[in-house]
Amino acid sequence: MFQGLKVLELASVLAGPSVGQFFAELGAEVIKVENLKTGGDITRTWRGKNETTDDRSAYFCSVNWGKKSVAIDLNTTWGKSAVQKLAQQTDIIIASYKPGDAEKLGVAYQQLSDYNKQLIYGQITGYGSDNDRVGYDAVIQAESGFMDLNGLPEGPPTKMPVALIDVLAAHHLKEALLIALLKKERTGAGSFVEVSLIEAAISSLANQASNWLVAHQQPKRQGSAHPNIAPYGESFLTSDGKRVLVAIGSERQFSDLMNVLGLHIASDDRFRTNQNRVINRNVLQELLANAIVKFDADTLMKQIHAKKIPAGIIQSVPDVFAMKEAQKILIESKALRGVRNFVGSNQPLNLLPPPHFGEHTEEVLTQYL
Repeated sequence: MFQGLKVLELASVLAGPSVGQFFAELGAEVIKVENLKTGGDITRTWRGKNETTDDRSAYFCSVNWGKKSVAIDLNTTWGKSAVQKLAQQTDIIIASYKPGDAEKLGVAYQQLSDYNKQLIYGQITGYGSDNDRVGYDAVIQAESGFMDLNGLPEGPPTKMPVALIDVLAAHHLKEALLIALLKKERTGAGSFVEVSLIEAAISSLANQASNWLVAHQQPKRQGSAHPNIAPYGESFLTSDGKRVLVAIGSERQFSDLMNVLGLHIASDDRFRTNQNRVINRNVLQELLANAIVKFDADTLMKQIHAKKIPAGIIQSVPDVFAMKEAQKILIESKALRGVRNFVGSNQPLNLLPPPHFGEHTEEVLTQYL
């Protein structure tokens, strides 16, 4: 798809590097520029309590497949010159500097586009180019409403266990860069595109935003239950101690679920419509819990799936990677395994493993400089 496309990654942590891996998976050559003085991408050091990896931590490996690592000190005249020469031969640059820092280092769009008028420059910031606050996912989760919505009603606001705002911002930037590539193909012109974590987060509130903006209902924490649908998101224990989550989206599905469970309440006025079920959620949840606990999980799921009712057993991460669906999107190289960033293609990947710090410095600089 993108064979021959050259991408220069001046980004670290998760959002920007995941965009770089996206292009690598689709055939682009991705050169990751890392800070020579600090040891490179900070996530190289983000190891778990019992993790015994090398300079490629598990976190680093999540978004750095298929790249070549070049270690450069941008605070030196030679370092600035090297990146400027790389930029002359680059199609896309991905950057994630705090506003003002790229200019100080000589790698801002205005500076590098002087050497390459067709350059496409994608920038991720925390709060936009006019706000120099450091933008980290957890803080954005707090400020964008996600944490206030996440958790049990009687519990504290809860951060999600994945840096989801980084992931969402990365997808927004991919879309912006693809649009810029289309523009370049049609007009020959380069582009500057920017995505902020805060805007990506607010945009991704989706129906919870509309619950406030349209229905004027302030969203509240309610565990995994859905504010607009019932039963949807609630989970229930089975007789063998497993937990099943149901996600009913239509009257037919609700009626079929009641038949499977042997509950004759589909015509009860309290549960006849979705809105009535939302109003009477607590009563419904108790009835479902008492019925589902009589089944073992596998027997129940066979009956549920036969009726095309959306429900599933809550699984651990090891359980997830035992699924055939997970096997299809794994990346493997030299005893390392990872997950594809882009799942819209089933073509086999032959990616470089995540690079050691500065592993390709001599190779890349010799080739391009």
